[in-house]
Amino acid sequence: MNQEESTTDRFAELDARPFPGRVAGYLRYMGPGYLQSAMTLGGGSAFAALFSGAAFGYQLLWVAPTAMLLGIIVMSAIAWQTLSTGTDPYDALKRHVNPFFAWAFAWGGLLSSIIWQFAQYALAAAMLALLFGVEPWVGGLIALAWCVSVGLLHGRARSFIRSYEVILTAMVWFIVVAMAIVVFQSGIPDPGAILKGFIPSIPADWTMVGEDGKETSIASMTLIVSGLAAAVGANMLFVYPYTLRKSGWGRAHRRLARYDLVFGMFIPFTIAVSLMVIASASVFHFGEGGFTGAKIHPAKAAEIFASPDRLGPVIGLWIFGLGILAMALSSITMQMLASGFAGVKLFGIREDSLGHKFFILLPAIGVLGAIYWTDIAPWVAVPTNVICGLFLPASYLGFTLLQRNRSYLAEDTPSNPLATWWLSGMLLATVVLSVFLATIVIEKGPGFIDQVFSSMSADS
Repeated sequence: MNQEESTTDRFAELDARPFPGRVAGYLRYMGPGYLQSAMTLGGGSAFAALFSGAAFGYQLLWVAPTAMLLGIIVMSAIAWQTLSTGTDPYDALKRHVNPFFAWAFAWGGLLSSIIWQFAQYALAAAMLALLFGVEPWVGGLIALAWCVSVGLLHGRARSFIRSYEVILTAMVWFIVVAMAIVVFQSGIPDPGAILKGFIPSIPADWTMVGEDGKETSIASMTLIVSGLAAAVGANMLFVYPYTLRKSGWGRAHRRLARYDLVFGMFIPFTIAVSLMVIASASVFHFGEGGFTGAKIHPAKAAEIFASPDRLGPVIGLWIFGLGILAMALSSITMQMLASGFAGVKLFGIREDSLGHKFFILLPAIGVLGAIYWTDIAPWVAVPTNVICGLFLPASYLGFTLLQRNRSYLAEDTPSNPLATWWLSGMLLATVVLSVFLATIVIEKGPGFIDQVFSSMSADS
């Protein structure tokens, strides 16, 4: 019996087990889903969770699981397509839909992986400076050394790929445990409100009148739409099928892939983000954290949490701080992986070659964010959101079209009643992302254009 037949028989036996036994058997094989958790549990998730909890308490707890559910609907379709056909997803989009969708898929993965490295390095450097008293540039170099070392593991033998997955899985669960400890220590002022928070609702906008008489307002709908769109990024979507292929998964792993997305991505992400929202709400919304409507940097939150009358230095500074640091570092390493695979597809580079390693290391320029992110953020954040916001719904639409393409999937084309719901979910995810893009353009576009013209006028 060859290895492929052995794998098929092994997973056929697992698939036939009752649900508890099936899950227990699958757990030892999970990996790619955890890599997606590691990528999405980054600085953006931390900022959004802290801000959401401070402004609206527990009322927006439903956003994170709903957002991830929309992402899983699309990613499970990508897994089904990739594992059923064995065809490279970039090539499938190019051949069976339109080259535009393939380019949007790959360029979205590459650009987002490079640009958002600056913010992740800035966060990692800030946390290292807070925890260990090093200069930001030193913290940036420490983060760079760790991420390059871990990131290059994935381009090696299968045993190194598994080591990479184990390291990232451990970091994901460290984040979850760290946030759980913070919540346990901070307490829950209104436990009943937590359950209500997981029921979708749109709370009234947060408003506050300052001492100068000016009113500050935060629109709940803006946070909801951005939260629904941001859980799965363009780089996550791009790298996912390649992690499946690199792990050696095939047709026999199709059901495992669905469980892997649920237990490796949905559950850890939902728990970690929910716990962070709860901790932020306990201190800033229900407590006396002094929320003024401004965004809360995780490093500033750690300082507030660490005060003796709140969580103290061990929980507030070290446990929370190390959890945030793990979020930044894990996200950086996965973005490097996405950049590497994007370079391979866009420029025809052979996998595991020097060119592939160059593209893995290309996002390392983000280490400059440890020093300069405050200066460059206003110039790159809005256009990057718009550009990647365009690529992502285009990619979603491309895979939705592939899901109904019989010349591509043949007998593996979903056709039962569940397939209709699957397709509807993919279309819903595409619409949500499109609304997010329109929101960004309408809200941020005019200000960005004014900023550009003001800068040009000042220089002339």
